[in-house]
Amino acid sequence: MPSHREIGLFPLAVVLVPGELMPLHIFEQRYRTLIAETIEGERQFALLYADDDGTREVGCTADLVDVIERFEDGRMNIVVRGGEVVRVVEITHGHPYMTGLVEPCRDDLAHGDEAEQALELYQRMAELAGGEPDAEVGRSGAALSWEILARVEFPPADKQRLLELRSESARLTELVGLLTSGLDRMAIVGEIRERAHRNGKVEPPGGR
Repeated sequence: MPSHREIGLFPLAVVLVPGELMPLHIFEQRYRTLIAETIEGERQFALLYADDDGTREVGCTADLVDVIERFEDGRMNIVVRGGEVVRVVEITHGHPYMTGLVEPCRDDLAHGDEAEQALELYQRMAELAGGEPDAEVGRSGAALSWEILARVEFPPADKQRLLELRSESARLTELVGLLTSGLDRMAIVGEIRERAHRNGKVEPPGGR
């Protein structure tokens, strides 16, 4: 039987993945209480993706990294790091914020050539965006899919879809498609900017 533990639940319109650093602005009273109790008890809470279709049952635990700023009215800016993927098996009660019993989601970490392809696409995207690829990606021992998802901005719905996959190979295959589409869009934007720089004119082949 999987071990269940009770944990605070934080529904948001964002998706956190293992290893990802994410800033959060805490303003609702119930979540201020959640963070205060998290700090006091050195506990985790779980971030769950929520949109118009409701709150998902698969999310990621969050470890508090730092409290960046506290405001006089009780609001605060914090930074969390993604821990492990969990599934909510039962909603519990007794706290001013949402809580639930969660269980860890186990992964099949086997993968094939899709890992090398995803890593190459990530590196190309980082360079095209004008930055340097993180040299730790692919070397840290963590699942490559989480490393890439933690560093590249994807729509929340896409991140959630990958978060719910329990196969590293399947996640990397999906990532290859997402990264390829992202590179195509970046190339189109680059061409548009270049045309704007040339007042909309395109140089003919062999032109100056």
